[in-house]
Amino acid sequence: MERKLRIDAFGATCLVLFSALLGFNQVLVKIVNDGMQPVFQAGLRSLCAFPLLLIFALIMKRKLSVTDGTFWPGMFVGTMFAGEFVLLFLALDYTSVARASIFFYTMPFWVAVGAHFLIPGDRLTPIRVLGLVLAIAGVVLALSQDSAPVTPKAFLGDLICLLAATMWAAIALAARTTKLCNTSSEMLLLYQLAVSALLILIVAPFFGPLIRDLQPYHIGIFSFQVVGVVCIGFLAWFWLLSKYPTSDMASFGFLAPVFGVAFGWLILDEPVGIRLLAALVLVGIGIVLVNRRPKSQ
Repeated sequence: MERKLRIDAFGATCLVLFSALLGFNQVLVKIVNDGMQPVFQAGLRSLCAFPLLLIFALIMKRKLSVTDGTFWPGMFVGTMFAGEFVLLFLALDYTSVARASIFFYTMPFWVAVGAHFLIPGDRLTPIRVLGLVLAIAGVVLALSQDSAPVTPKAFLGDLICLLAATMWAAIALAARTTKLCNTSSEMLLLYQLAVSALLILIVAPFFGPLIRDLQPYHIGIFSFQVVGVVCIGFLAWFWLLSKYPTSDMASFGFLAPVFGVAFGWLILDEPVGIRLLAALVLVGIGIVLVNRRPKSQ
């Protein structure tokens, strides 16, 4: 399949479904945190997903190589992947899914800022800068809503989510600006799973007992994360990233926090106030504007 210049109906459908999966995944992570320590959960997820993805890649005869100039970029994205999910899983121990969704899914405008400097022809325009301002205003508004924090460390959890978002953006940019753009989606994800499993499981014991109150339903939810979210969802996202424009894909990023807030409210009965909804709207409008490109492109 050749690289597309714009998002078509197939790509749009896949991105909407992926955004829903991401929003739902944050609820799943928060539930499993009751049974497993968050950092251990993140590392174990990568460890379990790695052999499944490797078997799939071998069966499908995908390009798998560490001698094609992708080794060091692969180590970089693997380290960022480890940091991203350690921070996200920890943050969901502190803050609500709704709030985490807003901060974590600011990733698209971090991508836009990075692309301005790293990707030719993807410069920030005045309208895109306005989008950045609106998105940042939305984040500030959400951070100011601390009258009924989920935990005493809710504010810290919000900030941790922001940092995790920048690491996710770094992965997306590296996938487009290094030799990783010439490797298969499977190899790109295998780098991240292998490095993150090693790094996270090494540091996991420093964050407390690995097992909390583990129940059978925790194991079932965790298994869905391994297969449905990592092996299928993430692989699909990196495949889409190799076929569609990065900026156009990023504009769909607004849907993930919408789904996250909705699922947090529906499943976990999390409060969603007017200020949080207003912040969500500001971030959403900002993301749409920041990923807007002239029609001539």
